[in-house]
Amino acid sequence: MHFRAFAAAFVAVALLCAHFATQVLAHGDVTPQPIDTAGLDPLGDEWRKHNPYRDNATAISIGASGYNQNCARCHGLEAISGGLAPDLRLLDKGDAGDEWFMERIRNGAKKSDGTTIMPAFEGLISQEAMWAVRTYLESKFTEQ
Repeated sequence: MHFRAFAAAFVAVALLCAHFATQVLAHGDVTPQPIDTAGLDPLGDEWRKHNPYRDNATAISIGASGYNQNCARCHGLEAISGGLAPDLRLLDKGDAGDEWFMERIRNGAKKSDGTTIMPAFEGLISQEAMWAVRTYLESKFTEQ
């Protein structure tokens, strides 16, 4: 009788461990994926302060793809956060939101203890790709 209880408890613990192990590994390869920005006007070397692609349908489409490849694993599908990272649909629209978005995507974020909570993407994806993702996020804007 005790063996059955022990076996059941062992199986339950093993299943729990397996579940949490998949959660830890769920982020998998977090190497930034390239974003094809063909169809967008090139922006040159100087960083823009304001979104040059606002309301551009091509940028929204490219940004959706780029977001899904690089951002959704933390910020959620369709930009709907599951609680791990900020819900990006709530970012301010317009210039105020542009400034915060570009600061964060270019430089990333760290906790006070130095732990990276968001990687920096500057040098990994282009300015055009960043602004396309921003344009996509503005298309998903919602007020809380």
